Amino acid sequence: MTGTSEKVAVIGVGTMGHGMAASALRAGIPTIVWDRTPQATRDLAEQGAEVAASASDAAQRAAIVVTMVPDADAVVATARDEGMLAALAPGAVWVQMSTIGVAGIERVAALVEQERPDITLVDAPVSGSKDPAEHGELTIFASGPDAVRARVTPLFDALGHQTLWVGPVGTGTRVKIVNNTWLAFGAEAVDASIALGHRMGLDTQTIVDALGAGPLVSPWQSAKLQRIARRDFTPQFALRLALKDVRLALDAAGDDSFAALSSLADEWQEVVAAGLGDQDLTVVTQTLELQGAPR
Repeated sequence: MTGTSEKVAVIGVGTMGHGMAASALRAGIPTIVWDRTPQATRDLAEQGAEVAASASDAAQRAAIVVTMVPDADAVVATARDEGMLAALAPGAVWVQMSTIGVAGIERVAALVEQERPDITLVDAPVSGSKDPAEHGELTIFASGPDAVRARVTPLFDALGHQTLWVGPVGTGTRVKIVNNTWLAFGAEAVDASIALGHRMGLDTQTIVDALGAGPLVSPWQSAKLQRIARRDFTPQFALRLALKDVRLALDAAGDDSFAALSSLADEWQEVVAAGLGDQDLTVVTQTLELQGAPR
């Protein structure tokens, strides 16, 4: 894989951003990193990343800036309060890859239009969790002007196995919401089915073998089933983040017609309120089992 001569800054190197920065470095892309938690950047520095002193420092040194932070408020705060947007050079590309919802990307697009019309915004949220991020196997839902595709292609090729260009800015976010709604119901199918089986006295491996013998289980669900069988709920996709994405979908729907999705959000909120939000979204299985246990 060939690198790009343009420097890339990755702002926000948590679970996803860290893997993305590592993938960019592995592809030979000169990479600058910054995070509010300095220790998050240490091993990336050992891999060859430049560590910026601030978000604005990272932005002014890069031609392409990626933001990968938790939500829309964090994106806007990074852009405005941390000085990232003002620090971008004219002609720079801001690739917003966090999942921030329709209202969030509209806020970001308005901010760019008002304050920095001389830069280009690309809306490119990703599908995938920790392991795909670390191995450059994400799916990228890219949206923005055709004119910048060639500039961001080396980066996207490093981060993902597939990039889908889906339309103007905001379209990528809309596709991501649909994607994550599918994911939420897929996860709930795993969680509820395993918990129900346990309530009926079935052991996990029997359920896994029965489901795996048919055509209904996706590779992603199969991997989740195996982790549940091992009682491994370490986060690949933290439940609190998955719940955030479900709420973004409900916000985008704008009414009460999606009763099943709303009920799922309520169920997941109870698990988060119980202190399990930082574990993998499959931890819902454990909670459903406990709810059915004799008292």
